Amino acid sequence: MQGRKELSPKILYQVQLQDLIAEDNFYRLLDKSIDFHFLYKATSPYYGAEGQESIDPVVFFKICLVGYLNNINSDRKLIEYCSNCLDVRLFIRYDIDETLPWHSTISRTRQLYGEEVFLELFRKILSLCVAKGMVQGKRQAVDSAFIKANASMDSLLEKEVLEDASAFVSELEEKSEFKVTSGRKKLV
Repeated sequence: MQGRKELSPKILYQVQLQDLIAEDNFYRLLDKSIDFHFLYKATSPYYGAEGQESIDPVVFFKICLVGYLNNINSDRKLIEYCSNCLDVRLFIRYDIDETLPWHSTISRTRQLYGEEVFLELFRKILSLCVAKGMVQGKRQAVDSAFIKANASMDSLLEKEVLEDASAFVSELEEKSEFKVTSGRKKLV
């Protein structure tokens, strides 16, 4: 007899996000390998003591790292991707029922730090990933278009990940609603 699966949602579920992600998942291993807590001290001059609480700087840079690793250069697409991936949610410490920050929060936070500070901290994170062996240090791209090539294999170059961070930041800036300046005018 042929079976048919229908979705019948329950009112309550008893599930924990940690139980849904394999122990050897890349983002779980990345989270165990890299200590992101240095970001709190590095970004503290850019925040005041009063007002609404901002996005956690560690969460912000983890989201940016996810975008870099998955070649997502749009803040909207990045938040959409992070919302849909359970392993990324665990990595950035957002539970299943929590709403992720708005895409504009990502743009504005990048604007808050300025391009120089953001790029410096992002390169530091990438270098930690390379040092721990979580990222190879070379970036590869695959294109699915079949085009007759007219290039020598000797002319191909591998991009270094740390050098490529600047190109990634430029792509983010190009698609961002809020433009990032090269530096901050003053600290809070």
